[in-house]
Amino acid sequence: MSDYRIKSHPILIDDTQASIPFYWQDKQYFAKPNEMISSALMAQGINIFRHHVKDHSPQGIFCANGQCSQCMVIVDGLPVKACMTAVKPDMRILPADGLPGLPAVFECVDKENPTQRYFEYEVLIIGAGPAGLSAAIELGKLGTKVLLIDDKNQLGGKLVLQTHRFFGSSEAVYAGTRGIDIAKKLEKQLKELTSVEIWTNSTAIGVYEEKVIGIYRHQKENVIVKSQALMVATGARERSLAFPGNTLPGVYGAGAFQTLVNRDLVKPCENLFIIGGGNVGLIAGYHAIQAGIHVAGLVEAAAHCGGYKVHKDKLARSGVPIYTSHTVIEARGKEQVESVVIAKVDQHFKPIPGTEQIYDCDTLLIAVGLEPVNEFLQTAKEVGMDVYSAGDAQEIAEASAAIFSGKIVGSEIAKKLGKNVPTIPESWLETEQILKSKPGKIVEEIYNQKMDGVFPVFHCLQEIPCNPCATVCPKDLIFIDETDIRHLPIFDDANADECIACGRCVAVCPGLAISLVDFRKRTDSALVSLPVEQNTPFIAVGEQIEVTDTDGLALGIFKIEKIRAVAGFKDGTRLLSVEVPLDLAKRAAGFRIIPPSAPKPFDEEFLGQENFDDNAYICRCERITAGEIRKLIKAGVKDINQIKAVTHASMGACGGKTCLNLIKRLFAEEGVAINEVTDPPVRPTFVEVPVKDFIENCPSEKEKFQ
Repeated sequence: MSDYRIKSHPILIDDTQASIPFYWQDKQYFAKPNEMISSALMAQGINIFRHHVKDHSPQGIFCANGQCSQCMVIVDGLPVKACMTAVKPDMRILPADGLPGLPAVFECVDKENPTQRYFEYEVLIIGAGPAGLSAAIELGKLGTKVLLIDDKNQLGGKLVLQTHRFFGSSEAVYAGTRGIDIAKKLEKQLKELTSVEIWTNSTAIGVYEEKVIGIYRHQKENVIVKSQALMVATGARERSLAFPGNTLPGVYGAGAFQTLVNRDLVKPCENLFIIGGGNVGLIAGYHAIQAGIHVAGLVEAAAHCGGYKVHKDKLARSGVPIYTSHTVIEARGKEQVESVVIAKVDQHFKPIPGTEQIYDCDTLLIAVGLEPVNEFLQTAKEVGMDVYSAGDAQEIAEASAAIFSGKIVGSEIAKKLGKNVPTIPESWLETEQILKSKPGKIVEEIYNQKMDGVFPVFHCLQEIPCNPCATVCPKDLIFIDETDIRHLPIFDDANADECIACGRCVAVCPGLAISLVDFRKRTDSALVSLPVEQNTPFIAVGEQIEVTDTDGLALGIFKIEKIRAVAGFKDGTRLLSVEVPLDLAKRAAGFRIIPPSAPKPFDEEFLGQENFDDNAYICRCERITAGEIRKLIKAGVKDINQIKAVTHASMGACGGKTCLNLIKRLFAEEGVAINEVTDPPVRPTFVEVPVKDFIENCPSEKEKFQ
């Protein structure tokens, strides 16, 4: 029996045994407690969950967040999303190949013991990610009666997927701490507050005209919640991308990949290719390397990666080829992804004939941006509720910004409710804007002239909000402007002899962008210490590694002299030391860890000809292609409701969450202004709920026939 679980990870430790028996197509497997069906199947190497009823195409997971319906399976006769349904003992699971028949009988709610269906709170917060947790803490400190709900079985939102250290302010948002640990800190604070009630595995399903929220509580009962104020902290969903082969099993959103790898410790692939050079794609690529997955390459359509340079540098130093001004042309494979075709693009982002290359890969990770999950916010405004938003539901930004955003909005709600809250300080608003700011300018790497003693070298060359290195130096030798932490760090050269080579600045850096150079005890060389967060056989004392500069350029192959832990850092970061020539010491910034992939030449007819991408699927649920929709747009249709009526696009189980923005992009490509396009209405319910769970009471067997 195959086992695709991650057994060794530099950051994550999970000794939980897969002990829950379940059946997939009548064959027994075992899942971990509270493990989702999708992860349990992927851990066995099963990545095809069904075949689409329309064309029998293989379907796997895409979002792993309940936002699409590609992972639909049949559980005990009912269709469910595999990524949102936990395995239960002896559960029988079948591919959702066609629709199941209606059950002969249905389970009734006991009339004599009805479930409570109506609840009231001062504040309802939808979403227990960084913004929701932070807001609940602020409100809970004031004794506010709060209900915090989340559709997952643990608190933290996307924090529980983030194994890297966070940027931002150490004082304000725990910068220098890993996302997984920030989630635990916030949860601990929250659970000490008695006025906050928490419902996990509970999904908000709709906003109603009576100014109440429908909630599918604990995934088994529909209830109604009325609150004086509503806060929407539902985060963001990932954008999809249209290209031929875009629905093959093995085409994931970045969040799905991180869910499998970092939350569930499942290794979904061996050879990954990434589309998108924002922070999400760059970070996911590094997470893949930590999990022992080869990253074949990354493409970004823009001329520069939009994410932090330090994230890009981590991949480049590791050996990942990064192609800017490139895009994906096609994903190839029969039952799953087998290769990807990429090409260079011109200034209009059109593929350039003759620049095509083919990379072998078994997974294609799509990280082309995020969109706010704001249907709750918009509908609540329409019905006149007192509603607020924070985090990505308010504005797409880093998770550190979401933490601070939640704190501010929580205070605003408390003040509106009449709590004794001081006016929000101007400094809070300034900090929020700094944390939300985009990456700044990139400066040239310039080294100081010092060639003796020991001191850190900073390889972070871009203005981003980050100050952990300035907070951990025991000798206070590192400075960052306190009024604006986007400024680059400065080392106190005048007092450099006070540096004790503790390595704390190297270990705490979220960008792994600091090295420690030691000129002591050597004449023709220096000992350079670099951060290491990988578990591979060749990272060991005495082994040879290829050292690289900031941008990934090879400097030479050198022996690992020692590997040591850093006092106060027991969460995975160690220091690896190599002895290098004097002229290379300050340039050494990292080391190559994965072998480069050689692209295959493309000797076929150019695939970027007009309308080739008509074969791409826009609506995953209903299998509607770009060509079908483009034909209607060219015929003059400007109302998405008409497109729905003709093609059924956006009428699938996901409710248009993945396809509506792709449809709008097609309008733009055809020269139709977005303000001329009529949007379809958004109606409750926003997610699927079994009809039986709407029934408050049902008649007894005797009453049914009277």
